[in-house]
Amino acid sequence: MAVSIRLSRVGSKKEARYRIVVIPRRSKRDGKALDILGSYLPLYDDSSQVQLDVKKYIEWVKKGAIPSKTVASLFQRCNK
Repeated sequence: MAVSIRLSRVGSKKEARYRIVVIPRRSKRDGKALDILGSYLPLYDDSSQVQLDVKKYIEWVKKGAIPSKTVASLFQRCNK
């Protein structure tokens, strides 16, 4: 089973909030996730807009999960 690490929208209209989730590749955007790794709040400019459990992220990548481009860039932002 191929899995990916991507964003899942949980916010209301005009209040976008996303969860960083591990999900089977063929699932819907907001389908049932295998694991929740963190959250992303794009409307806020402060440093708390990305919260990511780095240990879980690295574990899933070692298991073969493929992060989306957006999640990979968020991970780079977290590690600075």
